[in-house]
Amino acid sequence: MTEAELVKDIAAVLAKVRQGAKVVVEHDHRPVAVLRPAAPPRRKISEVLALMPKDSTATMDAGFARDVQAAIENHRESLEPPAWD
Repeated sequence: MTEAELVKDIAAVLAKVRQGAKVVVEHDHRPVAVLRPAAPPRRKISEVLALMPKDSTATMDAGFARDVQAAIENHRESLEPPAWD
């Protein structure tokens, strides 16, 4: 979309971004900005554990840490395709 199109109806553009769309703003057919949804807030493990019920039997042991690390390593691929796709 052009800069002029963005300025003309920024509320509609932001509504699309809120729905998950990525919007590329161009000037003279060249990208100058990308509008995308903000990254969701992240929580620390300690914050997640604090939210657990008092009677929970979950524990953070070596197996838990190993499972988390394995999940991270198995999902290293980019979440966005390269620009040439």
